[in-house]
Amino acid sequence: MKYYFLLILTTLLMAACGGHRHDDKMIFRYNESAGIATLDPAFAKDQSIIWGCRQLYNGLIELDTLLQVQPSIAKRWEVSADGLRYTFTLRDDVRFHNGRRVVASDFEYSFGRVVDPEVMSPGAWIFHDVESFKALNDTTFEICLKQPFAPFLSQLGMVYCSVVPKEEVERHGKDFRRNPCGTGPFKFQYWKEGVKLVLRKNTDYFERGLPYLDAVAVTFIVDRHTAFLEFVKGNLDFMNSLDASYKDEILTLDGQLKEKYAGRIRMHSTPYLNTEYLGFQMEGEASPLKDRRVRQAISCGFDRRKMMRYLRNNVGQPGVGGFVPLGLPGFDTLGAYGYEYDPERAAALLAEAGYPGGQGLGRLKLSTTANYLDLCKYLQQQLGLLGMDIQVDVNPPAALRSQIGEGKNAWFRGSWVADYPDAENYLSLFYSGNKAPAGPNYTRFDNADFDRLYLRARSCTDERERTRLYRTMDSLVMAEAPVMVLYYDQILHFTHLSVSGLRSNAMNCPDLRHVRIAQ
Repeated sequence: MKYYFLLILTTLLMAACGGHRHDDKMIFRYNESAGIATLDPAFAKDQSIIWGCRQLYNGLIELDTLLQVQPSIAKRWEVSADGLRYTFTLRDDVRFHNGRRVVASDFEYSFGRVVDPEVMSPGAWIFHDVESFKALNDTTFEICLKQPFAPFLSQLGMVYCSVVPKEEVERHGKDFRRNPCGTGPFKFQYWKEGVKLVLRKNTDYFERGLPYLDAVAVTFIVDRHTAFLEFVKGNLDFMNSLDASYKDEILTLDGQLKEKYAGRIRMHSTPYLNTEYLGFQMEGEASPLKDRRVRQAISCGFDRRKMMRYLRNNVGQPGVGGFVPLGLPGFDTLGAYGYEYDPERAAALLAEAGYPGGQGLGRLKLSTTANYLDLCKYLQQQLGLLGMDIQVDVNPPAALRSQIGEGKNAWFRGSWVADYPDAENYLSLFYSGNKAPAGPNYTRFDNADFDRLYLRARSCTDERERTRLYRTMDSLVMAEAPVMVLYYDQILHFTHLSVSGLRSNAMNCPDLRHVRIAQ
């Protein structure tokens, strides 16, 4: 009977999209335009992969809707007085999808796999400051750090730190990516890559009574406007964020849901830990952009507030503060630094740098991708009023990422989405020890005062003092201007009124465990 039910469920999910309840089964449907490359948590570096893996796996801890650390497979933990030893006590009722009980040695194996050079997991950096990790017995797991690092516990909430069963990884080898086995609220059922992914309810999930859904079905419609139409028609239950192709159809210029959709669709909005910016290459060939005054002139010669209204429908906040985004301790709540639109100051800075009215600057090339072309053209027009000649160079996303990592772009568009909810994650982009391509310092910013403060903040366990250090570092970055902050992003989730119980947080990680779908 069990296998008959699974056969019927799979057949219904693979069929053409229609209603989202079949024979009283609740099936939650969403689209992933970017596709999913793998369901192996050791390689969960993109949002699309993270979302898929979140349904299949658990770690020691998890982050709630307020980004607070909560128990998951670890039911409690202790941190030594010196901040170096973390001792976790595990639940004894958690089972992998293959039926085997999870024990502490499974975490020892899973973490060891992430740091294994042969595996080449992009999450290995999480354990750079870890001295050791080991299972003391079946329900006790210990991690020792080389030096105190206050955000470490929240780092363990990343998908990279999920537990996986050794026997399944070894059985499938590289094909574990498409034969996932975790402990999560949903089990793997079916995946035709580029077409559909189906996950079904894990009836043995350790959080008793959850999930409510019977299945999750993911489609991979590449064209975002087509996916939007499927959502409007009711063939998808959920839509994440906006695309230029339909933003004016669904939102007003003030970012409100248009009246014609208000009785059919629910919109949930929250700050997103994502800073969108333009970066300047601080090393390499001589360029006017190496002059701090030119970079500062660019930052105050651009009206971010007007950009947000007309190009973003006021979705997000204009980036007139520091690099640390809204929603994190360390954000510039007082407006003490950053750049408002001030064309007079911009003109004075250009003249002071020896380029009055933009004379002598030459053509400055700004590298971007097609998704941000309208924004960059707006900046081109604004800076043109100051006499600056800006060339917008459009690149494929993968090519631009490669060029930025190699330091080939003097001026480029970038974004930084939080790996974990701490300002240190953002400020790490300016530490000289993290210079690309080995680290995230893509501008190759190098400042001894910043480095000294950064290292001090990393080991500081006093939260108020650490926040003060973060703001000092952020203000220093803004003064030197290796980046120009464009805006702090905002999460928009759209669902039909029949959907309830969807939870998320400022890291844009939807939690489907409590979702219900009414008939």
